[in-house]
Amino acid sequence: MSNPAIAGASSYVLPARRRQAGSRLPAASRSLFVSKSGSHQHRANPLRLASVHDAGHPSTEARRGEFFPPGHYPTPPFYLMYARTRITVPSCLGLVEADRPSKQNAEAQAPIPRQRIKAGDEPSKLSHMIETIRVALSSMGGGEISVSAYDTAFIALVKNLDGGDRPQFPSSIDWIIQNQLPDGSWGDSSFFLVQDRLMNTLACVVALTSWNLYVDKCEKGMHFIRENIWRLAEEEEDWTLIGFEICFPSLLCMARDMDLDIPQDDPAFEAIYSKRNQKLNKIPSDVLHTMPTTLLHSVEGMAHLDWKRLLPLQCSDGSFFSSPAATAHALKETGDLKCLNFLDEVIKRFEGGASCVHPVDLFERLWAVDRLTRLGISRHFTREIEECLDYTYRYWTENGLSHAGSCAASDIDDTAMGFRLLRLHGYHVNPCVFKKFEKDGEFFCFPRQSSQSVTAIYNTYRAAQVAFPGKKDDVLRRAERYCRTFLQERRASNKLSDKWVIPKDLPGEVGYALDFPWKASLPRIETRLYLEQYGGSDDVWIGKVLYRMPLVNNDLYLKAAKADFYNFQQMCRLEWHDLKRWYDRNNLQMHGLSESSALRAYFLAAANIFEPNRAAERLAWARTVILTDVVSAYFQRNGCAPDLRERLSTSNLTRDRHHSLSRVAIMDWTENSILHVLQELIMDLGKFDSATDTLRKAWKDWLMAWTAEERSGPCEWSTALLLVRTIEVCSGRHNSTDHQLNVWEYTQLEELTSSICRKLASRVLAKRGHRMENIEDIDRQVDLEMGELAHHALQSCNGIRKLTGQTFLHVVKSFNYVALCSYETIDCHIYKVLLEDVI
Repeated sequence: MSNPAIAGASSYVLPARRRQAGSRLPAASRSLFVSKSGSHQHRANPLRLASVHDAGHPSTEARRGEFFPPGHYPTPPFYLMYARTRITVPSCLGLVEADRPSKQNAEAQAPIPRQRIKAGDEPSKLSHMIETIRVALSSMGGGEISVSAYDTAFIALVKNLDGGDRPQFPSSIDWIIQNQLPDGSWGDSSFFLVQDRLMNTLACVVALTSWNLYVDKCEKGMHFIRENIWRLAEEEEDWTLIGFEICFPSLLCMARDMDLDIPQDDPAFEAIYSKRNQKLNKIPSDVLHTMPTTLLHSVEGMAHLDWKRLLPLQCSDGSFFSSPAATAHALKETGDLKCLNFLDEVIKRFEGGASCVHPVDLFERLWAVDRLTRLGISRHFTREIEECLDYTYRYWTENGLSHAGSCAASDIDDTAMGFRLLRLHGYHVNPCVFKKFEKDGEFFCFPRQSSQSVTAIYNTYRAAQVAFPGKKDDVLRRAERYCRTFLQERRASNKLSDKWVIPKDLPGEVGYALDFPWKASLPRIETRLYLEQYGGSDDVWIGKVLYRMPLVNNDLYLKAAKADFYNFQQMCRLEWHDLKRWYDRNNLQMHGLSESSALRAYFLAAANIFEPNRAAERLAWARTVILTDVVSAYFQRNGCAPDLRERLSTSNLTRDRHHSLSRVAIMDWTENSILHVLQELIMDLGKFDSATDTLRKAWKDWLMAWTAEERSGPCEWSTALLLVRTIEVCSGRHNSTDHQLNVWEYTQLEELTSSICRKLASRVLAKRGHRMENIEDIDRQVDLEMGELAHHALQSCNGIRKLTGQTFLHVVKSFNYVALCSYETIDCHIYKVLLEDVI
């Protein structure tokens, strides 16, 4: 477990490694859904935890065990003074259609003050962006992916199957001619990786030379190769192209057979040939010819193959491991009609070109859903996401998932991403699938792999945290331990480059996952940090060549997410302004509640329930927590005597407000003031008699949960239940038919919530040295019960509404978050999420 005093800091303090292996070249402008050029701007984050430690906060060890501590800080936090200025800034708030309150929920929604929106303002722009993205998601097919000059060149090498000295695919020759870069090379124009440029360029030169075409273009290509081949020795080892050590030596042999002027004794070649031999030795020839392996992806670089034995290993679409280059080589050697049909489809799909892998239907859908979710805009695409996950679920097997539905060779990366998203969305998937990727206590992506992928382990770590109770999920618990250790070691040694993708800030993504596990990760915090970690169209993937995934990495996603988050921040500042007025009007500071504690209460509510059309639930959460802190402080000052609790709860439960307030003769001024605020809150939140009765009962249960022995702090478990019941009342779900018919299921969720929050309170006390429990034992128990809670909330068979299950998860995850973090970390997140403008 990371140090709570610095938890979360790594996700936006650790410097990201440089992405370039050379220089980034200028590129022409592109349309919204075409990969875009440009470099990532690694802006220095102005937020530093050290500055917060000087703000007068109590240390982690000095903090109390309450959900929020009553009392004042010696000095107001820096963000609090900043907040007082931010709420005065004029803002324009608007809701896109998906955020508008439903008719069923309209009466429960508290009004959000906002200016009238003018035509052309940001909300209309956001709506247009959302609609553009929605159309793109709805048109998903085999996958949007950039064209590979290397694969196109291998297709161009295929001679006409009917005989004659002409190409089978002349349009591939045209594509090569039209896409040479100004420096004479072929490859990714926006990101310079020497392996990528050399592979693409040499393949294109070989293809054109084989047909005696465009000598001038070939010479320009050869000049580029001769001038840059020395760079191979200086290339970033983590960014080696897939199969480079197999395919590049084969290309060199083809070039020499054509008498092309290729250097013979470059020192970099020796290392490449050594890696080639090492990889071929890992997969014996008999294995290669009897089962699908990753080497099938690179068969164009291998000699002495038995094609009669290899052809049965084709994918169902006729390809070899979804590789157009490998399939073109197979067609050239065998004339197989299934290979021909696959390549015909590819050439038609990419207008003469070919991608380095096709199709990528599962990969594209899963990663697009993941990105949209982490960017915080998935709620705008619920139907499209459901279609993506339904599509993925159709291909789920006992062996897991591959990048494509037509490919039988599964891998842990696609399997983990699919498992996590499917389980979180209520699909039933068997965790035993991960046993296929486990050997000798370690987890791997592909059998006999030469190195481990950071992102594959990262995605497996994220998936393993959504473990349910039972022996089947034991493999997930083993995977979580292995992946966490692996990622911690890589982070400690600053080795977080990945072999499959070059993202903007992978260290930040990994750091957040390690510091804030799923049980303590709040949606708006993750989104705010991911807005700075996500590279948009600049993120580039590593295959046989560099490639782009426009529906996974897209600048429009980022622009829409920033606009959406900007609206969220404006909404929060206005809501906090109104909440602050309520706080001042009721003199809550006089009752021992600091303004900073009130802001924390609102922050936790907004970090979980952030949708504009759920303002009533969000504000009810905040006001309820604030008032529990006020009552807690009062009990701590005056002692939790039974007559005091009885007096407050009895007065509180009286339907007649005037009758209850007539009892002031036996109360002091403070007690009467608290009761007045409590009565007002219940009447405001309970729009109907049944709702008001439910709230009165919830508050009575909370008040009576106090005992004289619990003077050190409130009953966290009781506060959590009060929050859940209050949120459900304000949402209109408290008296639903589903709730009435599933009392047992609801009771299970309440019991688990109580148990988890009790243990979290014990964890805080044990960390302060006030109790003797072992913190690691408590964490294990919390993890198991969190799994059970998640199982009930996400995959209930008895009909508990999904939003009700999410309410339990939100509340309990917030308690986990508070137990994990220091006040300094929480304050940093408040500043980051609510006050620092998204740029």
